[in-house]
Amino acid sequence: MMNSTQSVFSYFILGGYKDLRTLRYFYFMVTTFLYSIIVCANLLLIVVICVNRSLHEPMYIFLCSLFVNELYGSTGLFPFLLVQILSDIHTVSVSFCFLQIFCLHTYACIEICNLAVMSYDRYLAICRPLQYNTRMTCNKAVIFAIAVWLHCFVKFLITLSLNISLTRCGNIINSLFCRNYLVVKLACSDPKVNNIYGLFGTVNTILIPLLPICFSYIKILKICYAGSKQTRQKAVSTCTPQLASLLNFSFGCLFEVIQSRFDMSSVPSMLRIILLLYFVIIQPVLSPVMFGLQLSKIRNTCKHVLCYKRLAVHGHKM
Repeated sequence: MMNSTQSVFSYFILGGYKDLRTLRYFYFMVTTFLYSIIVCANLLLIVVICVNRSLHEPMYIFLCSLFVNELYGSTGLFPFLLVQILSDIHTVSVSFCFLQIFCLHTYACIEICNLAVMSYDRYLAICRPLQYNTRMTCNKAVIFAIAVWLHCFVKFLITLSLNISLTRCGNIINSLFCRNYLVVKLACSDPKVNNIYGLFGTVNTILIPLLPICFSYIKILKICYAGSKQTRQKAVSTCTPQLASLLNFSFGCLFEVIQSRFDMSSVPSMLRIILLLYFVIIQPVLSPVMFGLQLSKIRNTCKHVLCYKRLAVHGHKM
């Protein structure tokens, strides 16, 4: 019975596009513009970090992982959005829908775990400077980054396998893209195991990374108050973009949860779209801007690269 019921629904219908039809070309241009900025900005910083040997340090390895994740998460959504905005039939195959859910959820998990290991890195650099070079080497940073990605992939593969096994009694998702909570709500079999593991996964994804984040920044604040002016300046310059990134991403996740759990039909459609896509639009746009402008090494290297390109083009024309 389960197999026959599941085979009936080989696709999902996305019901969130009915309000976009009159302004579809406007939304298409805005989405294309945002995706172009995300790709160019994050790719530029990834290349700058990989090419410049002076940036081959633990902090920049974590930043590179962060920028790769911004590309990964936005690519899991934006090309799909662009196709759907211009399409008249808003359907998506079951397999692609689960693939998109996997991409977006692992993106969120990797993002907060990356911010957690970055906060620990800054704790060692500011609070344990004499031990930093032994406790946080480039090799250890690479291992940390790989562990973050593997942890999030494995954790959500289990969630996805549980969700795929559910019997679904409907195939209409009232959203612009596939979202795990809304797909589980379509189940007519008992999702008790999914809910229990989902609760465990939420605790594992949010609360556990928050522990090193809170610990690290509390210790850093103590050092700032007790330390010299130079120590405070170093802490502010390196920690401000991380804290801003963490707060921004937390707001984005909160908006997404609110959209999933509560009826937002009374909210204007434009605002609903912004709140729904906030966590996967604003974060990938702001992260390279915040880190690129705040961290002098990256800022100076980007200036050097851009100036070199201008000189090369000018010399070629001459």
